[in-house]
Amino acid sequence: MKTLLIVSHPYPEQSQVIKALQQTAEALPNVTVRNLETLYGHDTSAFDVAAEQRAHHGVDRVVYLFPIHWFNLTPMLKAYLNQVWSYGWAFGPEGKALHGKQMQVVVSAGVTAHTYSAAGLIQSSIQEVLTPMKASALYVGMSYAEPLAFYEAMGASDNKLAGFQQALRACLTAPQLDAVPA
Repeated sequence: MKTLLIVSHPYPEQSQVIKALQQTAEALPNVTVRNLETLYGHDTSAFDVAAEQRAHHGVDRVVYLFPIHWFNLTPMLKAYLNQVWSYGWAFGPEGKALHGKQMQVVVSAGVTAHTYSAAGLIQSSIQEVLTPMKASALYVGMSYAEPLAFYEAMGASDNKLAGFQQALRACLTAPQLDAVPA
């Protein structure tokens, strides 16, 4: 399965987990990695939209890797979706570029899994927090795989980080996962 991995971190110099996960993905066959901050800095209007759209050609799965940022996407990732997923390319009468592909969201969170539960501080699961990603995937005809979330990422021990990397490697090398169909 050919995979495009889009990475974003608002503070890349502070990124231990996302950096390690990106390196894991870069070492895998059939995975192309595009790090938004590496390519465009923090300029949310600098995207080479044509290049980003071409990167999606011929892939079966698009994976978005980012830290949960105030219970949302990173600013760069949100701007990316706004610009790259354009009318006529991703959706609309002729827009079928993403149709039939799978979306996989992989996130890190600095807090515990309990925080992302009905009984936790935010009283919302990670699935609920990521509802806009699911809705976006389904809107453009993608299937949506269950998110892969790594909790307590801030200051993760080497053992915990190795476990995160192993889980991502398993996710990216598995055949297409069960997903919510479009």
